[in-house]
Order: sequence, then structure tokens, then C-alpha cells
Amino acid sequence: MSYETAIEQMYALGHELAHTPARKFDLAHMRVLLTALKNPESRFPAVLVAGTNGKGSTAATLASILKASGLKTGLYTSPHLIQINERIRLNGQAIGDDDFAMLHGVVDQTAERLVGDGNLPWHPSFFEMLTAIAFEYFARSRPDMVVLEVGMGGRLDATNVVNPRISIITDVALDHQKYLGETIGEIAQEKAGIIRPGGVVVTLPQLPEANDVIGNAILDADARAVNAVPYVPSVSPGSVSSLSSDVGDGGKANIRNRYPLEVMGTRIMVDSPLVGRHQLRNLALAIAAAEELHNQQLRNQGLAQITPATIERGIRDTNWPGRFQVLPATTDDPEYVFDVAHNPAGAWALRSTLSVAYQNSEKARNLTLVFGVMRDKAVQEIAEILFPIAERVIVTHANNPRSATPREIRQAASRIADSTNIEEAIDVASALNRAREVAGTGGLIVVTGSIYIVGEAMRMLGLRI
Repeated sequence: MSYETAIEQMYALGHELAHTPARKFDLAHMRVLLTALKNPESRFPAVLVAGTNGKGSTAATLASILKASGLKTGLYTSPHLIQINERIRLNGQAIGDDDFAMLHGVVDQTAERLVGDGNLPWHPSFFEMLTAIAFEYFARSRPDMVVLEVGMGGRLDATNVVNPRISIITDVALDHQKYLGETIGEIAQEKAGIIRPGGVVVTLPQLPEANDVIGNAILDADARAVNAVPYVPSVSPGSVSSLSSDVGDGGKANIRNRYPLEVMGTRIMVDSPLVGRHQLRNLALAIAAAEELHNQQLRNQGLAQITPATIERGIRDTNWPGRFQVLPATTDDPEYVFDVAHNPAGAWALRSTLSVAYQNSEKARNLTLVFGVMRDKAVQEIAEILFPIAERVIVTHANNPRSATPREIRQAASRIADSTNIEEAIDVASALNRAREVAGTGGLIVVTGSIYIVGEAMRMLGLRI
């Protein structure tokens, strides 16, 4: 099977959240598939990361730390920005096309046989297939550690069949209520489903309702909690933590989180490309998890390769595109910022980071927003957070059946006091063209909302992952 055919067959399964009422999330079906594949999920050590916001950033940072420590490191994330291969990485490199096609054939043929024999009621979903492919890839590659980002929720997510060395729970907020529950507590219950009896859980204090649920889940499982608070720097006025912005070699914009931190008895300089105050919590979770893995290595008389120096280097070298990623201006184009903000918490984080990064800047007063989001999101609330900061808003939609139409977004934003600055664009390409006209070379274009909008824009502008 060719790579192109494999990709076509994957997308023919439908969108990863396109479940009919009869096809609920069910780990029993995932386990049947993996048993037939001889349980690849049991043949590599893993860290499992769940949460509403920040789980991808935390996973990417931790994987970078492990790689910098000399460990052969796998990383599984979702969704992708440009190419499906991005989701499955080994030592920072995406799975190759030939490997993907070969493993897709293995998993797909196994699934077809199971359906034909009556062992599965239907073919596995897009996400179940992709997760099984990732598990097969990692099992065959024999990594020292794999960092797995939960796709959605936790309890019934396809990734939750592994027995993780550590479970990490990032910030919990309202999102995917259709699938996970209408309250913070209900959603936290789903996230806490990755906690194992007697296991280790790295987390941070958050909303009281989430704290109660996660804390009780840890107690019920007799698990050990690792608090990442010591690694969260102060953000009070005059503190040593800062969001720095400068122009590096070749005129490239360089916006980073920088601050000193005590780690494992040594003072390091955190220098992260993941910017904004919200990222301080994600960085803290990754550092705490890295130290816990270091301690586990010592207890098991393994090689203690994780050190303060490798933690510092891994943070600095983290690559997690589409999260406040800046494309500097040229003689013909304005500056761009790409940032995934698909729920209210993400929108507030983007608004705050823009305020700090472009304070006292003329660009902040000439900001054009290109925005699109899935219709099952809190469209009105996100619009009310982001639209008022822009001189002009261009709403569009991605090539995805869940994407809200420009008209739907505009209607959701009708309560905003000044909605006369909102325009509709039929697709992302049209939105980018109009944004360039409006912004001019001296303005700032912020592309945000769904990861699918950000990914399409990055691909059209020739950015590589």
C-alpha cells in the first residue's frame, strides 16, 4: 500500500470525533485490536498526559528534555497542523511515509480480520487506528520512553490502555462538553481516569472543583501526587520571570519565556520558546515529571541521564509549532502570529500574551485577526474575548465538516459592541489575502482559533513543521 492510499483510507474513516450515538468511546474495542497485534502498548515505557489546555505543550517539552538527556524518546500528539505524520515522532523526527504506510497496512488488515470474524462490531475509528499505528511504531523502535498526549478526556481515550510510569494532568477547563460533561467536575473526572492504582500523578492546583475531583481520585487509587508548584516562578511585579522579545540574527523575531529556576539543587536558566504566563504552568509540569523520572531511574539502578543541564537544554530546544509562533515581517508581508486558541481559556491566554509581547508597539494598535473554529466550541465566548482587541476581524472556516461557517461565527459575535469590523471570507486562503490587504506591511496578523485554521494558514504560507 502506498502512503497516499493509507492517508486516503484513514480520512475515509471520518473525522476523529464523528461518532454516531451507537458508537461510543469504548476501550474494550481498542484492547481487542491491540491484543490481536500482540499488545504493542506493553512493549515500551510511557508517560501519559491529559488535561484541557497545555497537555500538548507539556508533552512536547518533556519529550524534548528526555531527548536532550540522551534517551531515545517517542512523542504522540494530536491533532496535527499540516501532515498526519507529525503526530508520531521519534527523537523529534516524524514517522516516515513508508513506515506509516506499512504499519497502516498491518493495523488495517488486523482490524478487517477482527470485524470479519465478529470480534469487533465495526472498523476502528480514525483515532483508534492512528493510536494503534503509533503503538506499533514505538514497540518496533524500542524507545527508552514515550510521551503520550491523550486525545480527549482520558478515561475512555484510546491512549489510556498503557500502564504509564507517570500520569500528568494539566489545567482542566470547559471543552468538549458534548462528550466529557457539562461541568468542570465532570470533565476533571474524565481526565482523572488516567490515574493508576499505586501510580504517580504530576499536577498543579487549579480550579477548586477540579482539585476536589483529582485529589479524591488520587486518594482512591492510593497513588502518589507530585506537586509541580516549586517549579512555577513568581509572576508578581518585579519578579525574575519575564517574557522577553528581541530580534535575532537575520531579523527573526525572538519571543521567549526566560527566568532562573532551582532544579534538583542547581540553578538553571529556563529559556523556552513557549511563551505566555499560561506556559509557566506547563513548563513546571514537564520539569517535575522529568525530575520524577530521574528519581525512578535512581531507584531502579538505571542510568540517571536526566540532569539539570539536560532539563535546561531540552526546554530551550522544544519545538511545538502553532503556539504563539511568530513569522517576522518582510518587505512584502506583515508579521504573523499563529496560535491555537479553541476554547475560552486558550483565548484569554492568547489575549494576555499578545498584550505583553506587543505592549507599546504600533502593531498592537493595527492588529488583524483571522479566526475560525469548530461549531461545537464556545464560539460566542471566544469571540467576545478576542474580537475586541483587533482593528479588523476576518472570520473563515477550515476544510473540516465540524467547522463553523463564517456566518455562524459572525452571528455568534453579534453581541459585541462594535461588530462592524467583522468580515467573512469563504476559506483560509481568501482570509489571508484580505488580512494582508488590511494590515499592510506594518501591521500584525494573528491567525487563531482551531488548530485546523492555523494549520491551513501555515501550509499556505509555506511553513514547515
